[in-house]
This record gives sequence, C-alpha cells and structure tokens, in this order.
Amino acid sequence: MLWAVLGVLVLFLVILIAVNIRIVPQSEAYVVERLGAFKETWQTGLHVKIPFLERIAKQISLKEQVVDFKPQPVITKDNVTIQIDTVVFYQITDPKLYCYGVDRPLMAIENLTATTLRNIIGDLELDHTLTSRDTINVKIRVVLDEATDPWGIKVTRVELKNILPPHEIQDAMEKQMKAERQRREAILRAEGEKSAKILAAEGEKEKQITEAEGEKGAAILRAEARKEARIREAEGEAEAILSVQKARAEAIRLINMAAPGEGYLTLQSLEAFTKAANGQATKIIIPSEIQGIAGLAKGIIEAVK
Repeated sequence: MLWAVLGVLVLFLVILIAVNIRIVPQSEAYVVERLGAFKETWQTGLHVKIPFLERIAKQISLKEQVVDFKPQPVITKDNVTIQIDTVVFYQITDPKLYCYGVDRPLMAIENLTATTLRNIIGDLELDHTLTSRDTINVKIRVVLDEATDPWGIKVTRVELKNILPPHEIQDAMEKQMKAERQRREAILRAEGEKSAKILAAEGEKEKQITEAEGEKGAAILRAEARKEARIREAEGEAEAILSVQKARAEAIRLINMAAPGEGYLTLQSLEAFTKAANGQATKIIIPSEIQGIAGLAKGIIEAVK
C-alpha cells in the first residue's frame, strides 16, 4: 500500500514538473507573474515556473503586426464630411509595458488614430486632403509612435486606405476627371495632327529639295557634256587646221627643194588670179607681172594668127 502511495506521489510530481516546463518559441515573449505581481519576461528558450506560485500572465508576439480600423467620419476645413479608414502597422517592443501599460491596447490605438486624424484633416481642405496622403501618413505615425511608446508599442507605418467623399462630391469629381481626360485627349489629338502636318510638310520639302538637286545635277551633267563636245570639236578643228598647215608647209618645202622655174611660178600666179576672179569681189587688182604675162600671151596669139 505504501509503495502505491509513493508511486502515485512520484507520478504526480513528474506530471507537475512536466506541466510547468515551457519552451518559448522564436519571436514570442511570455510575461510571468508570481503571486499576482510581475516577476520577469521569458524570452526564446526553455523555462520552468514554480507551480501554484507563478503563472504565465500573457503570451506576446514580437512580430510586426497590422490592424485595419473601420472608416471614421472626418470633417475637412471646408466643412466636407469624408470617411477615412486607416491601416496601422505596429510592433511590441516591451512586453511588460504592453501587458501593464494600457487596457486593451488596440482599442486605445484606434481611438488615438481617429482623434489624430480629425485634428490633421480639420486643418486641410478636401482637395489638399486627397493629394496629401503621404504627408498625413507621416504626421499620424509620428503622433502615434510618441503616444504608444509608454505602452511598449512602436508604430512603424500608417496608411490611409480609403478616402471617401460624399456621393455628390464623388459625382462632381468623376465629371471633372472625365472632362480633364477629354481635354487631354483633345490636346493629344491636336498635337498628333500638328505633328502629322509637320512631318508631311517636311516630307514635301525633302522631296522638292531632292528633285531640285536632281535637276541641278542633270543640268550640270548636260553642261559638262556640251562643254566636252565643244572641247572635242575645237580640238578636232585645231587638229584639222594643223594638218592643213603641215601639208602646206610640206608642199612648200617640196617646191623649194625642187627649185621651180619662172614659168611654173607664173602659172601658179595665174591659177591664183583665176580663183580670185571667180569670187564675189567687185574690184580686182592685177599685179604688173600678171599684166605683162597677159600682154605676152596676146602677142603670141596674134603672131600665130
């Protein structure tokens, strides 16, 4: 009977020790209390708590977390009520402060976000609000990060997920955007037509320049051809004249070498005179030598008769 009781006690102690052995996983932290008061924070690894005296008050994730808050009604500086929903990224940096700093931390962050958002948007007009998301995000993040630091929370990012103006303003904005798109389309179309006309004019100009250059080249080639023909013709005439002069010079040389008599020279003179007489001249001057020869010839004819 005693051994049975001892066995039960040993089994109870083993179970009790096993239940109180905890392994803290990566990126988590356990807040441990002893007799209702904070004792320590367990980080990653193996830990054993004292049964009945200590308890794990909270298991906290150290990863970066995101919470999407529902849309909040906000009034702009120009009295337009818009709906804005925000997304907050945060990370727990101090598990003790997170556990004991504020009750329901996420609700506190949501209320603080809504209050900060109203303060910031209240100083902006609607148009500025729609175009200043980055500025609003930074301002909200700075305020939240400073306010949540005593709670062991670090706000890393804040994003305005949606900004929803009233329906009538949305309709007006859509009409304005449509008109703006049509205006840009008209501008682009006009610029395209202008570019097409410019290209066509430049093409016509290039065509005319090309044709003019072609005509100029053809005219130059024709002028060069005529010049070449005239040069060839002049060279031919010069060669012909040179050949005639050479022939005459050769003939004179041969005559001089033959030493012609007075009778031959007289006959050549008569032939020259005959050619001159057959011309168009109205007056002919007869050399005295030819006149003497003519008288001699007449005398001989009379004697023969």
